Amino acid sequence: MDKPPITLIVARAQNGVIGRDGRLPWHLPADLKRFKALTIGSVMLMGRKTFDSLPGLLPGRRHIVLTRDRNWQAPGAEVAHDAREALRLAGGDPVSVIGGADIFALFLPLADRIELTRRFASPLSNGARAASRCRPRIVDSGELCRTACGRPSWRTSRRRHWRNPTRDNPW
Repeated sequence: MDKPPITLIVARAQNGVIGRDGRLPWHLPADLKRFKALTIGSVMLMGRKTFDSLPGLLPGRRHIVLTRDRNWQAPGAEVAHDAREALRLAGGDPVSVIGGADIFALFLPLADRIELTRRFASPLSNGARAASRCRPRIVDSGELCRTACGRPSWRTSRRRHWRNPTRDNPW
């Protein structure tokens, strides 16, 4: 079976934070609309914690959840226990990898494209749980992005959000 097209959809702060306490550490309506446009009609592949953070099943998308827990299940979600099984479940349909950090790291070498939203702020952890950071580090270099260790490059698009303290509640 051929590998389906794989896109990583990442929203990341300057300090690498992609999530905090099981949620996005900011609320950006324009980026949520962009996320919907990018994922509609695709297979969304995510870790269990990312699935648990969703408000429910997102319409117009299949949900494949990658988990180590052999007993985990959720209505409407397809369950995989490794990357190969997840891609087999996806079939030839385009795959949107939406997180978390460990899932991004697992699929980065397989990705054909990264859709990166850079948040020009640096949220910190509040409380006992640390903020999730996107490992591996993604380094901007013109129109291409590549990992810090020089792995294959891919196309990316960027959307920048500047903090407006009167209108934008970043976290």
